[in-house]
Amino acid sequence: MFTLLSLQADSLTAATSTAVIENVAPNTEISVLEFILKGGFFLIPIAILLFYTFYVIAERYMYIDKASKIDDRLLRDVGEQLQSGNIELARAIVERSTNASSTIIKEGILVIGRPIAEIESNMDRAADIEIGQMEKHLGHLGLIAGIAPTLGFIGTISGVIKIFYSISVTENISIGNISGGLYEKMISSGAGLIVGIIAYSAYHLLNGKFDNFALKVQKQTLEIITAIQDPNGN
Repeated sequence: MFTLLSLQADSLTAATSTAVIENVAPNTEISVLEFILKGGFFLIPIAILLFYTFYVIAERYMYIDKASKIDDRLLRDVGEQLQSGNIELARAIVERSTNASSTIIKEGILVIGRPIAEIESNMDRAADIEIGQMEKHLGHLGLIAGIAPTLGFIGTISGVIKIFYSISVTENISIGNISGGLYEKMISSGAGLIVGIIAYSAYHLLNGKFDNFALKVQKQTLEIITAIQDPNGN
């Protein structure tokens, strides 16, 4: 009888403890939006930098992709006309196109009759201008790659300062108080790093595109100079 009462008492105690734990245990699940909003004020400029980064990436990619196209057929037709001595026809062909490559060729054709070094120099200057147009706003990505992580770090540091100030005032040094506030402030650091990585990667990928274009332009310039120097194709 005593044993039965002991077992019932133990079962009642265990059930009561379980119920207490279930009632005390907080609901720790939060949505993604709530998680992000816990990052604090510094997430606002980081978010602005993120949207601007996407804008620059999309705008520069479309511009560079359009401007850096090399029309091999146009280059071949212009070269044939130059070798035949039809300078005006070569100019008319190149003026029908509006990409960077045709602009560079046109600058060379306009000064035919002058020394070869001057023709080549004129084409090189035109190429520098076109590449400069491609690089427009690209430096902003490099700047964002450095600023975004820094803003995130500042947000985290400011949060840590507030945590320790709160501890000094309330004298509450509980792990929950410290870790709860710290993880919220680390969100800004994570967000800043993500934006910085996106901007840094895009900066170098886009740089690679017009580096490739510059190499093609050098080859194109050499072909045009060769056609001008050897008008009969010999």
